[in-house]
Amino acid sequence: MTAIVVSVVGVLGTIMGAALAAFVAARTEQRTAAALERQYIRQEESQNRVQLTELRVEHQRWRRERRQAAYVAFLEALGAVDRDNQSLFRELQVGRSSVPLDEARIAAIRVKFKDAETAGIVVILEGPETIATAAQGLVDQMSSLVLDVRAYAEAAAADGTPDDGGAVHEAGMELIAQRRVFLDMARDALDEVANQVQSLPAAR
Repeated sequence: MTAIVVSVVGVLGTIMGAALAAFVAARTEQRTAAALERQYIRQEESQNRVQLTELRVEHQRWRRERRQAAYVAFLEALGAVDRDNQSLFRELQVGRSSVPLDEARIAAIRVKFKDAETAGIVVILEGPETIATAAQGLVDQMSSLVLDVRAYAEAAAADGTPDDGGAVHEAGMELIAQRRVFLDMARDALDEVANQVQSLPAAR
């Protein structure tokens, strides 16, 4: 009988030991799985941060390139109007005699001004606000100057004795000054975007 009891106790001890070992193993496995899951989540979050940083860097570079292209196109279009407008004004100044109004030439200048105005709208959309304001100021000044030269040409065609063009010359100098201001502001705006790219944390 004692042998049977001892045998039963031994079997029970073995079963309990196996159950305890299985319980410990299960707990260990759960902890390991939880630790692996936490590690996976951290890695995923880290990868998401890296991807987000890379996207932000790419977006800032794209913004800078778009702004630079818009600024350059605007200044080139503005320069084309200004050159033709100045050329007409200087010829009229030198002539100082009755000259038929060259409607085709004035119309061509007006078309180039419209191109510059359209390029200015793109600059206004690209911003920032300070650049948008400066671009609008340049468009307004150029519009006024084109009208001034047209009025000067009409006066020359009418009686051949327009004034010396001092007011038109001053308006032209004002345009040059405004263009310099715009250039400085545009450079600052582009540098600001470049600095934002450099300040973003490096991808790891």
